[in-house]
Amino acid sequence: MRKTFLIIKREYLSRVKKKSFLLMTFLVPLLFLGMTGLVAYLTQSGGDSVTEVRVIDDSRIFGKDLFKNSKGLVFSMSSESFNQAKIAARTDATFVLYIPENIEQEGKVQLVSEKKAPMFVMSEIENQVNNILRNKQLEDAGIDIKVLEGIKPNISIEYKELTDEGEKESDASAAYAISFSAAILIYLSLFIYGAQVMRGVIEEKTSRIVEVIISSVKPFQLMMGKIVGIGMVGLTQFLLWIILSLLAAKFVSAELLPPSILTAIQTIPVGYILVTFLIYFLGGYLLYSALFAAVGSAVDNETETQQFMFPITLPLLFTYIMAFSFIVNNPGSTLSFWLSIIPFTSPIAMMVRVPFGVPEWELYLSVTILIAGFIFTTWIAARIYRVGILMYGKKTSYKELVKWFLYKE
Repeated sequence: MRKTFLIIKREYLSRVKKKSFLLMTFLVPLLFLGMTGLVAYLTQSGGDSVTEVRVIDDSRIFGKDLFKNSKGLVFSMSSESFNQAKIAARTDATFVLYIPENIEQEGKVQLVSEKKAPMFVMSEIENQVNNILRNKQLEDAGIDIKVLEGIKPNISIEYKELTDEGEKESDASAAYAISFSAAILIYLSLFIYGAQVMRGVIEEKTSRIVEVIISSVKPFQLMMGKIVGIGMVGLTQFLLWIILSLLAAKFVSAELLPPSILTAIQTIPVGYILVTFLIYFLGGYLLYSALFAAVGSAVDNETETQQFMFPITLPLLFTYIMAFSFIVNNPGSTLSFWLSIIPFTSPIAMMVRVPFGVPEWELYLSVTILIAGFIFTTWIAARIYRVGILMYGKKTSYKELVKWFLYKE
């Protein structure tokens, strides 16, 4: 145990003392806050580019004042032919909107330009054309447009969550934001810190330092020391990021974030989510880093790791994609439940579900199985690691890994 502790201490101190660790630890919260402020500023100020659209109306339905200019979009009516307008558009870089005579029957217009149209331009033009045609058809049907436009109910949903303590304010947008952030952080952290374990093993193996080390400690002690030491580095960095972000946000959030966002954040149980995040970060890291360590022991350089990395990272990649396309919209579904229970997928899936509320028994079951999964994968990885760490000069296959696993002490 003492030897394992010494390895943990060495791995931890050698990394936290690096300038890159200190730089990233203090720089990331500042970059995050700066990015938040920049996004808020750009959102409020808007872009400075203006798109000019020349309208050629052969239908005679769209009058001069029917198209409404916006901050980034300006309309002008043109009497020239469509062919002439297309030639001119290549020289003055404008957009030409052609409305055919039979637009009500065909239901299509053309937008031409020398460069590709931004999405907002396409969407805005389509909306305005549809609205103008809709108003004309309503007038033809004898419906007063002004009366119709005056009937605009303005209903907003005030969502409250029913708990044992009574009704509690809740906000779905905040839950979505937390879910996306947690999924991205878990996904990236498992790759970043797991890869550090793998690289560390490869470096010690290729430099032959490991031969000296295992003369004093068992391979399992070396592997566990490296995994736990690097895991503590990641945990330290996360805790510092959280503390620094909270301190910085306390002073600047009121100026950078709108009141609605601040109110939404207050409806989220931040402490509960942070504790859950740290549990799943540690559980997921310990599970995957053991497999990363086994891969590192089986190869002589990083270029040989690809054949073994894909099946290991496939569950993470699949869950990451499902997190944004399915789980966040269906947190209570059967598939979401099983993805949050299986240890190879639960770190991401459960963190997406937690902000929406998860029964305690599901959380306890998921954490228990995650711990069991870590113990099982560590046992498998250790049996491969003990042999692979001393194997050199031979390209490893899956058949070789099975042999190493079956070797007796």
